[in-house]
Amino acid sequence: MSAVPLTSVAVEPTTEPAAPAPRARRAPRVGAEHSRLARVVILTLVGLVFLVPIVAMFEFTLRTSGKPGVYSFAHYASVLHPDAAAGVDYTPLFQGIQNSLLICVITVAIVLLLLLPTMLFVELRYPRLRRVLEFVCILPITIPTIVLVVGFVPVYQRVAAIFGSAPWTLAFAVGIIILPYAFRPIATNIQAFDLVTLSEAARSLGGSWPVVIWRVILPNMRRGVISAVFLAVAVVLGEYTIASFLSQTTFQTALLLISQQDPYVATIFALAALIFAGILLVVIGRFGAIRPGDRERRAAARLARASRRTA
Repeated sequence: MSAVPLTSVAVEPTTEPAAPAPRARRAPRVGAEHSRLARVVILTLVGLVFLVPIVAMFEFTLRTSGKPGVYSFAHYASVLHPDAAAGVDYTPLFQGIQNSLLICVITVAIVLLLLLPTMLFVELRYPRLRRVLEFVCILPITIPTIVLVVGFVPVYQRVAAIFGSAPWTLAFAVGIIILPYAFRPIATNIQAFDLVTLSEAARSLGGSWPVVIWRVILPNMRRGVISAVFLAVAVVLGEYTIASFLSQTTFQTALLLISQQDPYVATIFALAALIFAGILLVVIGRFGAIRPGDRERRAAARLARASRRTA
C-alpha cells in the first residue's frame, strides 16, 4: 500500500475588488413641500382659471348698449344713479344685500356660540360621541338642497308663527346647510394639537375653564375658527335655493331679479361678489399663516438685528 504524499496547496488570497457601497437613495418626498417653481406654476394656472372669467365679466360691464366696440363706465354710474323714468329700480338688490349680511351675522353667531362650544365639550368630556357629532354635521351635505327645502317648509310654518316671516329667519335653515363647511376646519384644527393634555395642564396651573378656553385653546384654534367663519359667510352669500323656495329676498334672489332688467348691473354685483370671495380666501391664508408667538419672535429678531448694528 503506497502512501499518498500530502502536498500543500498554497491558496492565494483573492484580490477581487470590493463591491461598491450602495448609494444612499434619496428619501421619497412624500408629503414634502413643493419646490418654488412648482408653486409658481400651480398658482399661475389657478390664477388664470379665476382671472379669465373675471376679466370677461369686467369687459362685459364696460360695454355700451347698442354700440359695439364702445366701452365706458356708464353702467357703474347707473348703480348709484338709476334711471327712475325708465322704471329701473335697484332697491331689491340693496335690500337683498342687507338681508344677506344680517343672515351672515346670525349664521356666524350659530357657528361661534353653538357649534364651536359643542365640539369642544364633546372633545373634552365625551370623546366617544365625536363620531356621532361628525355624522350629524356632515349629513346635510349628503342630502340635496331641494330635499332639505321641502323638509323646511312645514318647519318654517312654525317658525313664521313664532318669529314672523322676516328674512333673518333664513339663518336657522342656512345654519344647517353650513354645518359641514364649518365643522371640518374646526375638527381638523382640534386634531392638530393635544387639546385634552393642554387644557388639563392649564387647569392644573389654576386657570378656570373660561380662562383656559379664551387664553389657551382658542389661540391654538384661530386658523380653524377663522376658516369656518369665512366659509360660512361665503356659503350664505352664494345660497339661492332656500331663499327662492321660501320666497325671501336675499342677495342671490335679488341678483336674478335684476339680471332680467339690467344684465350689466347684475354682472357688476356678481363680479363684486367674486372679488369679495377672493379677498376672503386671501384673508384666511394670511390669518392661518400666523402662529402663536410670531409677534414676540419678530420683536426679538428686530431687537437682535438692532443690537448687531450697534455692536
